[in-house]
Amino acid sequence: METLALGNSIMTEEGELSSAVLRRLCLEEGADDAGFVEIDRSAIAGQKKDILKVFPKSKMLISLVQVMNRENIQSPARYVSNDEFHHSIHDLTDTARRILKRLNEIGVRGVVPTVGFPMDMDRWGELQIWDVSHKPIAEQAGLGRMGIHRNVIHPKFGNFILLETILIDTEVDVTGKPLDYNPCLTCNLCVAACPVGAVSKQREFDFSACLTHNYREFMGGFQEWTEDVVASKNVADYRSRVRDSETVSMWQSLAFGPNYKAAYCMAVCPAGEDVLPLYRQDEKGYVDQIVRPLKEKIEPVYVRKGTPAEKAALRQRNKEIRHVRNPARPLSIQGFIRGLKLVFNPLKAEGESATFEFQFTGKEPANVTVVVKEGEVVTREELCPTADLRVVVDSEAWLRIVNKEVLPFWCLITGKLKVRGNPFLLLKFQKWMEV
Repeated sequence: METLALGNSIMTEEGELSSAVLRRLCLEEGADDAGFVEIDRSAIAGQKKDILKVFPKSKMLISLVQVMNRENIQSPARYVSNDEFHHSIHDLTDTARRILKRLNEIGVRGVVPTVGFPMDMDRWGELQIWDVSHKPIAEQAGLGRMGIHRNVIHPKFGNFILLETILIDTEVDVTGKPLDYNPCLTCNLCVAACPVGAVSKQREFDFSACLTHNYREFMGGFQEWTEDVVASKNVADYRSRVRDSETVSMWQSLAFGPNYKAAYCMAVCPAGEDVLPLYRQDEKGYVDQIVRPLKEKIEPVYVRKGTPAEKAALRQRNKEIRHVRNPARPLSIQGFIRGLKLVFNPLKAEGESATFEFQFTGKEPANVTVVVKEGEVVTREELCPTADLRVVVDSEAWLRIVNKEVLPFWCLITGKLKVRGNPFLLLKFQKWMEV
């Protein structure tokens, strides 16, 4: 294919980039689709501050799509799937860099953030360790919509895609618009395939269950493994905690890139023009060839004890339950507040309801109301005069309580923790939030 000569053809008379020429450039350099979103779009307003931190001159966001080989992703041999992820990530990153390099030649400057990792691990414990959320940007660019499995589904390629975003300092004449429909079929194959019940028809996506199992060898799981190494008295003690296969699997992730334990929701999804005919022509055959091998795969499943994820895993055949801890430790009050939905256990709060008011003092003052009702938790950064339990606590002391470094009793007797209302509700709060 003849290489696109940019010259003045890419710039409009108004000094903006031509969206048609820019998209052609993106496809020529290897992207499978591309769209454009202005940084001031209201739907991504929550990202603007973080994006500008990465590149203060950002005016436009180029959203890129990279198609993966779906048969690799669907394979029950998950090392094949993981190899596809890793190579596709590298390909997409290289594509984005080539696009930006060509834009640099005509004076357009920008930044290529990461597809996934590395991220800002100095913010570990704050939950959000990334600055650019590719999925919402891709949706706004018109490149797809998120299904119930939280993967972006491209109207043609389905969910067998990776996403990247380029931040540039120049406007584009025509930007994308979100699709006016969702390609998701609500076929619920992702619900059936997920070994930990993270995807559900009745409730919102269980990010905690997915993070605990699918991302076992990323971040938190690696932290827990390291703590097991440190805590082990000797080799025999270590082997009682960690199996040989888990040790070498962790080594493999360290050597070749972190491996997903499942990603079954993506593997079984039949949405998208390229995939849908295969499913419609023979739904039973599709399930037998793609869904069933993953459901019947003999493998360990990592869950926290007493959670909905464990309950879901126990219903699966050929899955061995492996109980793990929650290694995420909030390092700030804001991290604690944002993490409540992640650690909340609806099974332990079943049939319960209560409202808690927290007044954090000291180094990190803040006010927050936590409402537990009908198996859900809601937080509001305000006071609630009608709360069932009102807690006034030194912020540093509370973080030590949350991280199990000190008992609440000792903070009570030293005056760093004061409660008004039924004190047993605080014990319930700890149980519900696994504090």
